[in-house]
Amino acid sequence: MFSLRNLLSLLAALVLAAQAVPAQAIPSQTRTISIREIQPGQRGVGRTIFVGNKIEEFQVEVLGVLENIGPRQNIILARLSGGPLDKTGVIAGMSGSPVWIDGRLAGAVALAFPFSKEPIAGIRPIEEMLAAGTATRPAVRAEAKFGEARLAEVATPVSFSGFTARAVEQFAPEWRKLGMTPLQGISGQGAASRAPAKNSPLEPGSMISVQLVSGDMQVGADGTVTTIDKDQVYAFGHRFLALGSAELPFSRSEVITVLPSLDVSFKISSSKEPLGTIRTDGNAAIVGTLGRRPATIPVKLTVQGTAGLQTFRMEMIRTPALVPFLLQMVLFSAIDGSERTLGSSTISITGELKLEGGLPPLKIKQAYAGDFNTPVLAAMSTAAPIANLLQGSSETLRVSEINLAVNSTEVRAQWQIDQVSTSRREVRPGETIELAVALSNDGNERVERLKYLVPAGASPGPLTIAVSDGTTANLAEARSMLSLSPRPATQMLTQLNSLRTNGSAWVRISRPDPVYSMGGTELPNIPAGLAMLAARSTTQSLLTPQGTRVAEFEIPLGTAVVSGQKSVQIEVKE
Repeated sequence: MFSLRNLLSLLAALVLAAQAVPAQAIPSQTRTISIREIQPGQRGVGRTIFVGNKIEEFQVEVLGVLENIGPRQNIILARLSGGPLDKTGVIAGMSGSPVWIDGRLAGAVALAFPFSKEPIAGIRPIEEMLAAGTATRPAVRAEAKFGEARLAEVATPVSFSGFTARAVEQFAPEWRKLGMTPLQGISGQGAASRAPAKNSPLEPGSMISVQLVSGDMQVGADGTVTTIDKDQVYAFGHRFLALGSAELPFSRSEVITVLPSLDVSFKISSSKEPLGTIRTDGNAAIVGTLGRRPATIPVKLTVQGTAGLQTFRMEMIRTPALVPFLLQMVLFSAIDGSERTLGSSTISITGELKLEGGLPPLKIKQAYAGDFNTPVLAAMSTAAPIANLLQGSSETLRVSEINLAVNSTEVRAQWQIDQVSTSRREVRPGETIELAVALSNDGNERVERLKYLVPAGASPGPLTIAVSDGTTANLAEARSMLSLSPRPATQMLTQLNSLRTNGSAWVRISRPDPVYSMGGTELPNIPAGLAMLAARSTTQSLLTPQGTRVAEFEIPLGTAVVSGQKSVQIEVKE
């Protein structure tokens, strides 16, 4: 006979069994608590990894709720305790650590007070994080000030594996501006080369690493998983790079240790197998899809120098705003790892950036020489036309491949343009003049000569003959490209691929006619009224005044770099 006592015992057993099943085991049915139910004094529990892959609990005491600290953003203010938190404070890398109150998911650790003596954190409400899954706009930073104290997003530790210490130091300020804590990292064992894991090891409190670069060099930003709904992963509790819609690979991450610091304590971790794609970078969370592998850019760098030939192969994210920045860091580290940064050097870089959609590639060909930080100049200058193209095009461009070859020597092979002279100062149409360009290099001198035939139909008047390095000769085009609004990719590629290299001296012969250019294209017959407006404008104009270019010649100087500018004027007589 089934008694009441047996029934009660059975019900009690069922309740205990239900409580024994962790909430994260059925994440799609995770119960949540609204921020409207949060009251000071409530206590809860959080989960994160302090070492290895072991998820540990920490305690949470609610201090209150901060409303509208940002556009439709609220924060639960709480005091944390347990584990190493009493001596570390809130740890960079804890962003996204889930917090439960009254057995229901309340949100994730997301904000903290820098230099705080106590581990007081801002917890992002879970309803705001779940709403981030539909965000498409770029995110904004959440922050609140209390006198001199500032409650800000917990810095995201970003690890660099395979990079030189000088490269990390050189670009660290830019990463900090993005809310990152740059760390010299540990190898993630080539995560990009392996297939995504079939069975995700993730659960709330696990660590993930967003992989910006993988392969011989790796850049990974670490944070914590808050919740998983079927194949959707919600993490970080705040924005990552404010991208809105995104396509970023992420992998599992393993914590090596926690390093306490008076500034920001942080987790030192190592990326492991790839898991999926971050598709949203919203105000309150990053949201990813498990098992989905994003398209990345294959990057190949070869460096020929004093250490012989070295080859680096990587995969890089396709985000246009980040490709130039990541590429210049990768390029600098590749050079710095085999060549000297201080002291005389000459660096030449050639290669191309391939694009999808049947577009021609962007050609890279430039040379640099100097006695100090030449690799930095080379890396930044190589990234500049790429940034101009990807961010200045009126079309969304997708890079399919990047190949660059670097040649470096420990000699400053540089020729200075000292003087320009002509065989005569007056000439008639149809006659030839000889041009002499004198160059010097540490006491050595050379003279380059060429002949110019004045066209038979040339109009009388002055002609200016200017000889300069490639950078100076490119200035007019560079100004016009920077001043214009987004333009078609084909137009930009034509201009960028026609830029001159510093490995030659450039002879430009022009007339002082009132000619204007737009986007590098000469406009010889614009209306007089428009020309007057452009001339009187106190702001940068789309129309750039310049003389009419009659002819241009290149004087190649081998592997040396040219610098300087000289000019002379001749008169064409009737």
